[in-house]
Amino acid sequence: MIARDGNRLTHIANGQVKTDPAASLPQRLVTIDRELTEVILRHRPDSGAVEEVFVNKNPQSTLKLGQARGVCLLALARAGLPISEYATRLVKKAIVGTGGAEKAQVQAMLKVLLPGVKLAGADAADALAVAIAHAHLAKG
Repeated sequence: MIARDGNRLTHIANGQVKTDPAASLPQRLVTIDRELTEVILRHRPDSGAVEEVFVNKNPQSTLKLGQARGVCLLALARAGLPISEYATRLVKKAIVGTGGAEKAQVQAMLKVLLPGVKLAGADAADALAVAIAHAHLAKG
């Protein structure tokens, strides 16, 4: 989570939802919903941002990612938050300056933009990148 005051970004929190790989897909989706709802209630954001689905080489992975993304959209909407969606290339361009940036370049730039912040992992880095892009690109 990121807060913006003028041109200044402030790191609020970051983390990852871990699901049990042995659990059924519906149970894993329930875990995502429950944990995201807890984050929303704890931090009371004024908006949400979600990355658009990109197509993987594996169609099953793309479908599961889309289902998880749908749960995130539902949790944000249920909380009454305005939601913005951003293409991966736009997020990368907002963070690194080029839409073709590699994950390592995005993570390196996060360290520049948020010095001293300990990232909870690659998924948390991706989420922070979306949050920063949203802070810069959101209307209003």
